[in-house]
Amino acid sequence: MRRALMSVMAALLGFLTATTAAFALTPTETVKSRVDRALQSLGQAPATTPEAAQSRRAEIRRAADSLFDFPEMARRALGRHWADRTPTEREEFVRLFADLIAHSYIGKIDRYAGEAIGYTGERVDGDEASVRSQVVTAKGSQIPVEYRLHRVNDNWSAYDVLIENVSLVGTYRSQFDRIIKAESFAQLVRRLREKGQVAEAG
Repeated sequence: MRRALMSVMAALLGFLTATTAAFALTPTETVKSRVDRALQSLGQAPATTPEAAQSRRAEIRRAADSLFDFPEMARRALGRHWADRTPTEREEFVRLFADLIAHSYIGKIDRYAGEAIGYTGERVDGDEASVRSQVVTAKGSQIPVEYRLHRVNDNWSAYDVLIENVSLVGTYRSQFDRIIKAESFAQLVRRLREKGQVAEAG
C-alpha cells in the first residue's frame, strides 16, 4: 500500500513538474507581460496625489524587478572591474545599479503617451534569447527595442536592452570604465549614491 501511494505521489510530482515547464512563458511572453503590467499601472493608479504617484511607481518597480536580472546587468556593466571587487562592494554596486536602471525605467513608463508597441521577432539559442520589438511614435516613426535575455531557474530574465541598436549595458560599461580609470571605483559608487538620493527626492 505504501509503495503504491509513493508511486502515485511520484507520478503526480512528475505531472506537476511537466505542467509547470509546459506553461513557462516564452521570452516574448515574458517581456510583453512585464511591460504590460508596468503600463497597466498608469491607468490603475493615476498620479493625482503624492501617495498615488508613489503607489504607481512602486508597482512599476515590481514589474521592472520581475523583468530584469539586475545582478547580471550590474556584473556586465562593471565589466573587467567586477573581478577586483569584494563581495560587499559587489552587493552595494548591484543595489545602486538596480536602483539606477529601475528609476530610469520608471521615468520612461511615466512618460508613456499611448505609443503602440509591437513585438516583431524572437530568437532562442539554448539558454540565451532575444526579443525584438518596436515603439511607434505619434508621428509614425519606429524605434527598435531589443531585449536580451537568459534563462534563470526555468524563467527568462533580461540582462540588456538595445534601443536603436545601442546597448544599455554597454553604454554604462563605457561610462563606468572611464570614471574608474580617471578617478576610482569609490568615486563611481559615490556618484551612484548621489544619483539615487536625487531620484528618491524627486
